[in-house]
Amino acid sequence: MLLRTAAATLAGVKRSNLVRDGDGWETVSSDRHFANTHVEVVTDQVRTPARSRPRAWTVVHRKAAVIIAPITPDGKIVLIRQERVPIRAAIWEMPSGQIDNLLEPDQKEIEAVAVRELREEAGYELAKGGELTALGHYFSSPGFSDEHGYFFLARPVKRCREASACDEGEAILDCREFGIEELRRMIAENEIRDANTLSMCARLAVRGFLSLDRH
Repeated sequence: MLLRTAAATLAGVKRSNLVRDGDGWETVSSDRHFANTHVEVVTDQVRTPARSRPRAWTVVHRKAAVIIAPITPDGKIVLIRQERVPIRAAIWEMPSGQIDNLLEPDQKEIEAVAVRELREEAGYELAKGGELTALGHYFSSPGFSDEHGYFFLARPVKRCREASACDEGEAILDCREFGIEELRRMIAENEIRDANTLSMCARLAVRGFLSLDRH
């Protein structure tokens, strides 16, 4: 059964705070097909700047996330190896995590989540004098979802003295520090293949924090 709701009454829908109507965009209606604590699937009728007649589009709403690039004092990058059920594989990736219970978090709240996920997923924390640098955000798959992630560079980092409890829903198998040459090889050979890590590497490279050029 579909739940049809006028756009103005969608207060209960967990929509991205970065996606707004305006400038020719107008949500006419929204039909909810499925929802749980992780995702919501809807079909929106939307007028766009290029089309005055509403068009239907099925959208998956997901919570926003943080993606952290932890760099050690000697310039290595910390990656975790995690089981990913949808692709039936364990892959190396940068620590990340969803922003729970905060529909429109402010910058300090987002940063707090990043620090927590760095500790919980990787077992690392900022070293003395370390900084957490915001590097903007990106949309992971804008063809069907408004899911987005906030990028953070954490440097320098060190191992936590005490291990943090991991989320029961996660299966993190390993955590290691990788040199830039090894990271470059892993990307080239498709060993690193998730959008979060690849996008973060691109952002680090263009901001001058990481060189992916062969020397």
